[in-house]
Amino acid sequence: MQQTGIVHRVLACLLGGLLAAAAAHARPVPAAGGETPAEQASRLMLWPGRLAPGDTALAGAEHIVERSADPAMPDRYIDRVSHPYLVVYRPARPDGSALLVVPGGGYQRVVLDKEGSALVPDLVTRGGVTLFVLRYRLPAEGHPDPREVPLADAQRAIRLIRAHAAEYGVDPHKVGVMGFSAGGHVAASLATRFDARVYPRVDAADALSARPDLQLLVYPVIDLGPLIAHPGSRQRLLGAHPDPASMRAYSAQNTVTAASPPAFLLHAQDDDVVPVANTLVYAQALLAHGVSTELHVFPQGGHGFGVRGTTGLTVAAWPRLALDWMRWQYATRDTNKQEDSHAP
Repeated sequence: MQQTGIVHRVLACLLGGLLAAAAAHARPVPAAGGETPAEQASRLMLWPGRLAPGDTALAGAEHIVERSADPAMPDRYIDRVSHPYLVVYRPARPDGSALLVVPGGGYQRVVLDKEGSALVPDLVTRGGVTLFVLRYRLPAEGHPDPREVPLADAQRAIRLIRAHAAEYGVDPHKVGVMGFSAGGHVAASLATRFDARVYPRVDAADALSARPDLQLLVYPVIDLGPLIAHPGSRQRLLGAHPDPASMRAYSAQNTVTAASPPAFLLHAQDDDVVPVANTLVYAQALLAHGVSTELHVFPQGGHGFGVRGTTGLTVAAWPRLALDWMRWQYATRDTNKQEDSHAP
């Protein structure tokens, strides 16, 4: 009996080791530079020559930091971005739609997983959406014209996605933007200032529209005024002591127009980092300009939940709600176009 028990324990140890090895082999392992080989292979650099017009490289290389001790739940961020780029996540069965994903990080860093790669199971694998996750320049790191560098990267990214649409199986008329937290401010700025001249034309891609077809904002920074702003985002974008005119000009609710794309807005009522009032003032501005808007305010979720921090909460439904809304928007638009084409 004792020998049998020893054999069972040895077999169990061997089996456990084999399973662990198989699991480790199945997980993408970050390569040198902090990205997986697949992510590195899928990079799409934003600018010819890698630097944006008029910019100079920052001192030190781009810096990716892993904050998680669990290899199955990576939590990386990047800063010191001199050479902005997209990482593309492609579905096996693309539905033709694409999202430019702008993660948050308080304009201090760009998070890569919680509001980037973690979206893949819901939006790419099950949803069929092609994701282009943006590593954008940060305004407080020493770039010229720092207030406009995140928007310049977002405009250029939308144009590049459209320029390469056929290569990725994307309909150039189904390219939306999804932004989280400070990335939500970038996305809202793109949705309301898509035609602002924030960089000189560099090639044929810049002749394409930078207007996203849809905007999806998740716990976004919107207002940069003294009452409901996220102080860190405001300081890094506008400086330590911005004047009232600058705070008004860079508060996204003040740049909404009737040409802003349809919006899907999502926030938790108990967010103690970026107050839910940011989303509410933006929704009010969109409605005032007649922009089609879907608004979801959930009672719990806090800030930065992405798709991981929603277990047991009603906010866990948001990826499905977002996908359904996207499909409805495109179906409605296509139907209206068909009806218009048959009108006498």
